[in-house]
Amino acid sequence: MTEVMRLSKRLIELIHCSRSEAEQYIEGGWVLVDGEIVDEPQFMVQAQKVELHPDAVLAPVEPMTILFHLPTPYDPADPTAPLKLITPATRMPDDSSGVRTLKRHFARLTPTMPLEAGATGFLVFTQDKRVVKRLVEDAEKNEQEYHVEVSGKIAEDGLARLNRSMKFNGWPLPPAKVSWQNEKRLRFALKNVRAGQIEFMCKSVGLTVVAMKRIRIGRVPMSLQPGQWRYLPPDTLF
Repeated sequence: MTEVMRLSKRLIELIHCSRSEAEQYIEGGWVLVDGEIVDEPQFMVQAQKVELHPDAVLAPVEPMTILFHLPTPYDPADPTAPLKLITPATRMPDDSSGVRTLKRHFARLTPTMPLEAGATGFLVFTQDKRVVKRLVEDAEKNEQEYHVEVSGKIAEDGLARLNRSMKFNGWPLPPAKVSWQNEKRLRFALKNVRAGQIEFMCKSVGLTVVAMKRIRIGRVPMSLQPGQWRYLPPDTLF
C-alpha cells in the first residue's frame, strides 16, 4: 500500500523540486489531488492522484482582499459574523479579477470600515496590511457613499443643512455631500463616518431612516448582488 505522506513530500518525489518550491506550488493553488486544488502543503495523501497544473508558476502567494455585499444587517459587536456568508459558492460568477479561489484566501481576514448600525451593503475583508492601513488606520481619508431610504417631511432648509458641517456628540463633522436620488432616497457621500451619524443627520432635519446601504468606499464601487463577493483586482487602490 502507498505510504501516507504530506502533499509537499509527494510533490517533491513527483517533480524532483526543493521543499520550498513544492510548498510554493501548493500554496499557489497549482497542485491537484484527484482533480481538486489543494493549497495546504501539510495535507496528507496516500493513493490519491497528485498532479502539478501544466501552467504552474513559482511565485509568492499574494494577500487577498474580498469585497462583499452584505444582504442583511449584522450586529456591529461581531464584525466577523458576515464571514460565514463568504464561501467559494457565493463568489460572483463573473468576477473579472483573474484570481483563482483558494482555501487560504478565507483565512486571517481582517474586517475594515464597519457599516452603520442597521445598514447593508459594501464590506471589505483583507489579508493585506496595505489595505488595513488605508481603510483602518487612515479611514478618515476615504469617502463612503450610502443610499439612505427615509420617511417623513424634510425641513424647509433641510438639504442645505445636511450639506453643512454639523456637531454630533460634541464632535465636529466634516461637511457631507447629500442629494436626493428620488423622493424617498438620499445619497450621502461622507468621510470619517461615526456610528449613528447618518441617523442623527436625518433626524435633525425631520427625517426617519428606513434603510441604509453602503455602495462605495473610496474609488471602489461595490458592483455586487446581495450575498455575493468578489476579489479586489490586483493593483487596485481605494
